[in-house]
Amino acid sequence: MQTAEYFKNGQVLLIDKPLNWTSFQAVNKLRWAIRQAYSIKKIKVGHAGTLDPLATGLLVICTGKMTKQINTFQGQEKEYTGTFVLGSTTPSFDLETEIDQTFPTDHITKELIHKTTVQFIGILNQYPPVFSAIKKNGKRLYEFARAGEKVEIKSRQVEITEFEITSINDLELKFRVVCSKGTYIRSLANDFGKALNSGAHLSELRRTRIGGFNVENALTPEAFIENLPAK
Repeated sequence: MQTAEYFKNGQVLLIDKPLNWTSFQAVNKLRWAIRQAYSIKKIKVGHAGTLDPLATGLLVICTGKMTKQINTFQGQEKEYTGTFVLGSTTPSFDLETEIDQTFPTDHITKELIHKTTVQFIGILNQYPPVFSAIKKNGKRLYEFARAGEKVEIKSRQVEITEFEITSINDLELKFRVVCSKGTYIRSLANDFGKALNSGAHLSELRRTRIGGFNVENALTPEAFIENLPAK
């Protein structure tokens, strides 16, 4: 039975984050709901790995004493599915910003697409998007980007263990990726477009797994809150 102590002692909550929600909003919503339901003045609640507002899927949210395990969960491999759009790029590498460049795609064949995925399996040096929450000189990179300021970004070593194109519909590619902590799928989209001698951006992203936790077992924030006692 769920009680105040149940959440204070520490629980791992699997939440399916809706589109256009920030991870911070999801954590705040659950924290507020737990506090209200059980008349708790203060409780620790945190997530094990951010999802962009334009992404959906699995958020591992920890409460109480389980927040000490957040770093462990963050370090586990992750699985994503989504869509790349070929022939155009955006500054943010996804749909947060408008298309800024277009590229030829007539030379791209299904064979070339599948062959190119092999280049991205293994340990890679990846440049994070300038529109990201990584800090540099005390500021988030997206703050520099939105102000139109140029900033030097260092590459990071990431590992992609599985990468497959699951369907091709004209310029839209559906994919599945299994990767290490710190991998930016937006950057993968951008790099994949370059490798095809064209361009690409991410139009859809869903996180389906973190370690042994699967989105199939997750609840939406609304469904989780509905299961709490009414005040």
